[in-house]
Amino acid sequence: MIAAVQGSQPLVIPPADPSDDDSLRRPGGAFVTLHRESHLRGCIGQLPGEEPLIDVVAHCAGMAALEDPRFRPVTPEELASVYIEISVLSVPHDVAPQDIVPGTHGLLVSRASQRGVLLPQVATRFGWSALRFLEETCVKAGLEPHAWKDPETRVQAFTAEIFSERDSRAGEPLKESYSIST
Repeated sequence: MIAAVQGSQPLVIPPADPSDDDSLRRPGGAFVTLHRESHLRGCIGQLPGEEPLIDVVAHCAGMAALEDPRFRPVTPEELASVYIEISVLSVPHDVAPQDIVPGTHGLLVSRASQRGVLLPQVATRFGWSALRFLEETCVKAGLEPHAWKDPETRVQAFTAEIFSERDSRAGEPLKESYSIST
C-alpha cells in the first residue's frame, strides 16, 4: 500500500522478498480494509480464485488506497494515520438463511450480474441480527432487502481470518479473535 500511494510501484505489486510460507503462495481471496482513526478509508477485495494469496493482498492494498470509488486516494501525508486490516477468506458455500451466524459468517448474495459481499466483522460492528445482515448484503448487491427469498438469488457464506495492524500498534496480538471455522 505504501509503495502504491507513494507512486513507486504499480498497483499489482510483486512481493520484494518471496515468502517461505507456502500458505501465502496458495490461491486465495482477501479483502483489504483501510481505516483512518475510527473511519473507513478504503476497502477492496477479491473472492478466492486462482491467484496466490500474497498477490491478491498486495493488489487489493494498492487498490483500496487508490481506487476505492467511495473515497479520494490516500495521500502520502495520511500514511502514518492509516492502518490496514486484512481479511483472508474461505471459499464461499451455499447457506440457508437460518444457518447464518453474524460475526462468524461473511455473506455473498448474487442474482444474475448483481453481487454484494459483506465481511463477518460488519455484522459485529453494527450489531446486526442474521436477518438484518442478510438484508444489508442484498442491498449491497443492488437488490431489494428481501431479495434473498427469491429462488433466483443465491446466498453464500464464508469465514475470514482477520489480521489488523491496529492491534499490533497497540501491542496486542495481530490477529483478531473472529471465528474462522467453516
